[in-house]
Amino acid sequence: MRQSKATEMWVGLFVALGLVALFFLAMKVSNLADYETTDGYLIKANFENVGSLKVRAPVSMSGVRVGRVSNIYFDKKKFQAVVEMRIDPLFDNLPEDTTASVLTAGLLGEQYISLSPGGSDDVLKNGSVVDLTQSAIVLEEVVSKFLYNKAEGDKKASDKSPDKKDDAAAGG
Repeated sequence: MRQSKATEMWVGLFVALGLVALFFLAMKVSNLADYETTDGYLIKANFENVGSLKVRAPVSMSGVRVGRVSNIYFDKKKFQAVVEMRIDPLFDNLPEDTTASVLTAGLLGEQYISLSPGGSDDVLKNGSVVDLTQSAIVLEEVVSKFLYNKAEGDKKASDKSPDKKDDAAAGG
């Protein structure tokens, strides 16, 4: 009986540790483990389409996280999505002609902002707007364009009947 109580204690401890580990894993995956920081500076970028970009998504440059998306809203005058990004103060030398793109991590992964530096000597400051942007590529749009073009190509091929080709060859 004494051995079964000790076994139950060890099993209970193991289960509790497993639940704590799952909790920390969930926090890490959902980016909630990183506390909201007000350090750094805020920049904005206008996009035609941000896809499924979310607040707190990473902002990276050359694969290194340099900040996070702090806000996404719709500009009623320009009819575009505006993305506000909080950039870490370590990266205070981003050129003014930096470009921003909405990319996807992997084939179906989360979306993030990728910054590509320009060559300007002037740097982005708090409140600066990134002028050169590339919107998200929506997989459904790419597939529908491919299928539409395929259907158009098949239609053009079927319009050229073999009889017309033979008549043209005989007359020429």
